[in-house]
Parts: sequence; structure tokens; C-alpha cells
Amino acid sequence: MKVVGSVIARIGSKRLTYKNLLPYKGEPLVLRAVRKLVGCQNVDEVVLSTDSELIARTCMEEEVRVLWRPEHLTGDDIASVPVFQHIVEHHPCDIHVNYNCNFPECDDSVISTAIDLAEETGEALSNPYAIWAQTSRCLANYGNPFDITATTFEARGVHPLDVHTMEDLLRVHRDHQPEI
Repeated sequence: MKVVGSVIARIGSKRLTYKNLLPYKGEPLVLRAVRKLVGCQNVDEVVLSTDSELIARTCMEEEVRVLWRPEHLTGDDIASVPVFQHIVEHHPCDIHVNYNCNFPECDDSVISTAIDLAEETGEALSNPYAIWAQTSRCLANYGNPFDITATTFEARGVHPLDVHTMEDLLRVHRDHQPEI
């Protein structure tokens, strides 16, 4: 069984400019997510889907394949599923697993659980929404990409805050680092 892990990272965050490049514990959020997937024993290949040369260059030193996202998949209103389908189209696999770098604290066990559940049910999503996995068959036959029907599971190994503002990022830092 081949598993492709992905991180999807656009440059154009509206709420927090350059969010994916902001540091968490000394490394950019996007790089932290790529490294997490590269280090997973059950992930065979890691793909970075991006529209930004800066984001791509930030992750170049890692064992990651850069997939340039076409313009029609870069807008704020684009669901993740079409981006996942684009990844699997260019990097065929049995299971695709995505790590949302807006959740910088995530145990490896959450990734493994999502992969196992996706293999059983076709699609799995952690709660909080850090990890989302699907079989390639599920992605090929996906209906409305905004109507998510994944099997959800509680992920205690994920910090619950989805980083979208500077205050969010600071809170995750504060929760996982000593006082200054």
C-alpha cells in the first residue's frame, strides 16, 4: 500500500499574511508540517502543493516533492478536495493523507490513525481537523467537496486551535513553551 502525505500551503492568506511561513518553535509552519510527514514511517512520499516559490524554497532541503498548484486551485473559495485530487493525479497512491499546518502540535499517532481509518472506511478526519486521509478511490468519486462525509475521530494529540491570526499562533506558543 502506497501512502502519499501532503501539505497544502498558499502564499495568499487573507487573515494572516504569510501565515505558512511564520515560525513556530523556530521553524516555519509549512516546514514543520513537511518534516512531520517526512518522519512518519507509514508515509512513503511527501508532496508540498503550493503556488509560491518562497514556500517551495523554504521546504527544498527536505525529502519533499513540490507540486505547483494551478491558478484555478489557488483562490480563497477553493475546497481542499480538488487540491487533494490534483495531488493524487500527479502522485498516484492508495491512500492520501494531508497535514494541515495550521495545527503545529500534532502527534504522529494521529496521522497513523487517520491512515488506518481511511483504509477501513475510505476517508478519515481528525477532530481537531489537523489530519485528513482518503483512499484514492474515495477522492476519485468525491461528490460535493464542501459536503465532507469522512469518519471523524477524536485526536487528543492535536492542539485544538486552528491558527488563523497572530493571536492564535501566540496562544499555541504560550501553551507549549515556558513563560518568557
